[in-house]
Amino acid sequence: MKKLSILSSFRKNQNGMTFIEVLIAVVILVIGILGAVALQAVAMKSSFDSMQRSLASSLAQDIVERMRGNNPNAIANYQLGSPFGGGGAGKKTDCAAALPVGCTAAQLTANDLFEWEQALMGAGTKYGTSLVGGLVNGVGCIRVVDDNRVTVTISWQGRIKLAERVSSKIGKACKTIKNKRRHVVVNAFII
Repeated sequence: MKKLSILSSFRKNQNGMTFIEVLIAVVILVIGILGAVALQAVAMKSSFDSMQRSLASSLAQDIVERMRGNNPNAIANYQLGSPFGGGGAGKKTDCAAALPVGCTAAQLTANDLFEWEQALMGAGTKYGTSLVGGLVNGVGCIRVVDDNRVTVTISWQGRIKLAERVSSKIGKACKTIKNKRRHVVVNAFII
């Protein structure tokens, strides 16, 4: 019984925390804060990559709808000049000035490809002289498989390195920048 009373009297005399306990608590707190900062950095990279994927999907659907709505009888013309993204596709045409006759199929195609490539490059948003509203190193490829079937591939550079897995069906121009290349492939029928 005497041992128990010695221990209890020893504990009664302790007040506060020791330096070692405080140091351990600070180390645990710092590790938690560093983990939260690292998590935030990964979340920002992933958020940017998902925004780029969403934009690529939207752009692929955009050119398919342009082909379907504006020029369904001349879809073979859309693959001419592929890949797109370098700024040399088509040219801006003003079909309103050509009314009541309207544009030819070649003029409609040139205008659609020009506007689509400008959106792919992000020409609508500039920071100084840099185009910042589009995909990072975005490239678009259009391939007409049959008379009605079209494959649109949009490729861009992601921020996170991945294992290289490139489909052989994607053209050479749409699969550059190893380990960081992302792809969206849309297959559509134009009737």
